[in-house]
Amino acid sequence: MPTAAAVADFRTYPLISELADARVLDDQIRVQWADGRLSPFHHQWLRDNCPCAECVYSVTREQVLEIVDVDAHLSAVSACLDDGFLQVEWSGGHLSRYAPGWLRAHAYDDQSRAERRAAKPRSELWDQRFTLPVFDYAAVMEDPKVLLQWLLALRDSGLTQIRGVPTEPGSLARVAQRIAFIRESNFGVLFNVQSKADADSNAYTAFNLPLHSDLPTRELQPGLQFLHCLVNDATGGESIFVDGFAIAAALRTEDPEAFRALCEIPVEFRNKDRHSDYRRLAPIIALDALGDVAEIRMANFLRGPFEAPVEQMPLLYRAYRRFIAMTREARFRVVQRLNPGELWCFDNRRTLHARNAFDPASGARHFQGCYVDRDELLSRILVLQR
Repeated sequence: MPTAAAVADFRTYPLISELADARVLDDQIRVQWADGRLSPFHHQWLRDNCPCAECVYSVTREQVLEIVDVDAHLSAVSACLDDGFLQVEWSGGHLSRYAPGWLRAHAYDDQSRAERRAAKPRSELWDQRFTLPVFDYAAVMEDPKVLLQWLLALRDSGLTQIRGVPTEPGSLARVAQRIAFIRESNFGVLFNVQSKADADSNAYTAFNLPLHSDLPTRELQPGLQFLHCLVNDATGGESIFVDGFAIAAALRTEDPEAFRALCEIPVEFRNKDRHSDYRRLAPIIALDALGDVAEIRMANFLRGPFEAPVEQMPLLYRAYRRFIAMTREARFRVVQRLNPGELWCFDNRRTLHARNAFDPASGARHFQGCYVDRDELLSRILVLQR
């Protein structure tokens, strides 16, 4: 019978409470913790999550056991506490040992599940009074603690700035790669935001851009967007940001019918030029599995004609107009000019961004941008926190 130490994860799990007792019932093992909590664990669940070397490959920490290969009528012969671990002998002879920290972290009694949900990182909604988190380039590049502080601010607020970035073209890549690899698009790995006659996007013109998310035409919008200022001598061109999650929260309270419409009625976004044609049908507001706002998809200049049932069309227009109008309200808007050596990094699936018109005859204006997926941000945070 395998008795290898638990190798289920690369993370460590603190001992919140010691195991006090384990009782075998018909279809579960009921664990009592030293702090009084009771946690039932069904036999199938425990066997499915056995961390021994026969069930989990110790190099990758990935499961090799498939629960279908375990007897559907599996039962526990015995359960005991051994050196602080829960040890279970199964019918058929397999032996499993579970570390109390890992077991508590994955307990699925109501209290434990509620506790984990309450501990999940929460978005910090903001408005025009937002205090922008600003970080120093050298510190972000050299100090893992500062890097983690920046990434946590980016995760929680969705808008950050880094200052002191070298103004040589390509410098942006080094910052983005502190998180992970850069996501390439049809605009390239790094794209140059400059006014040009043969523009294949409104971003490459001098007129104003309304508040939007980038690439809403894709199945998965880029999670993070970087904009790095190399030169900004032109008059105008101030950056504008709103917290799309804050607007969605306000809409949910002030006009629940409009909020539901933008969550449920899909809209098609289109991005076409001489060489590509991207289209995506999706709601403007996306909710996650728990009903929380997870994504805003918006770019009026990339939107196709609405296609909704006849009876829903008036509601869709009312909701859409209300959302756009709210993005124009001063209470939500942060306006700031980006100077050479400064860099915006924001959550593109949350923070809508815009640009005032600028006069290209008044001076040069050259930004570089790129994308990194949100998954890479979250992964980097977890690794740094280890």
